Amino acid sequence: MSPEDILAAAIAPALAMARTRPLVLGLCGAQGSGKSTLADALAARFPGAVTLSIDDLYRTRAEREQLAATVHPLLLTRGVPGTHDVALGLATLAALDRGEAVPLPRFAKENDDRVDPALWPVAPAGCPLVIFEGWCVGARPQPEAALAEPINALERERDADGVWRRHANAALAGAYQLLFDRIDLLALLRAPDWDQVYAWRKQQEDALRRSGARGAGVMDDDQLRFFVSHYERLTRHILAEMPDRADWTFHLDADRRCTAWTGPREA
Repeated sequence: MSPEDILAAAIAPALAMARTRPLVLGLCGAQGSGKSTLADALAARFPGAVTLSIDDLYRTRAEREQLAATVHPLLLTRGVPGTHDVALGLATLAALDRGEAVPLPRFAKENDDRVDPALWPVAPAGCPLVIFEGWCVGARPQPEAALAEPINALERERDADGVWRRHANAALAGAYQLLFDRIDLLALLRAPDWDQVYAWRKQQEDALRRSGARGAGVMDDDQLRFFVSHYERLTRHILAEMPDRADWTFHLDADRRCTAWTGPREA
């Protein structure tokens, strides 16, 4: 069975039970792993279901410019914990829990800024299922000792004193855990390794450039390598730590095919 079929088989009976708020499926996967495609496919199978991406909770460009000026220059780049509007995510999920028709935030990566709220899609009242997906959905912070040494050129050259990575880790240990506590079921699409994550992300950027997209969020290869370095530390941590606690872990090969999986039940 595919990850879609396995997850759908678990979601269906959960939705059949009497519920006072939506079922929230957390779907974690590194950049390019196919999590957005899977989320959309699952949502299409359940009437009234919606998807919410953690990428759509990024702070505005102006807010990140302020963080860069007051905390650390690397916070200008969207990505790590601390560059999301967690309060917006909590408010959105709380409104969904109340059964309201809720505008769902959207972020335009090609412009590196939030979409005008007037253009956000609206979740239906009484939404039964929320698929909350993203590269660090459900992540936990690293131990302090793990932050001491830089892991790549970005950290060695731009964060030698560790201020940026410690700020991100502290943010993840804080309000992000409140956001992730709302997840009822957690699934991980596990990439083979970090090198494959970069290759997948490059495929995405190549496709974006071929589409003719223009703007601050469209990168050449050097810009892309700099950009993905922001994600490397936490991605490596997730690949090592999350499989032991996720409800499902789907192990992917280089072509994003599921070669093995573990979960709470055989479906």
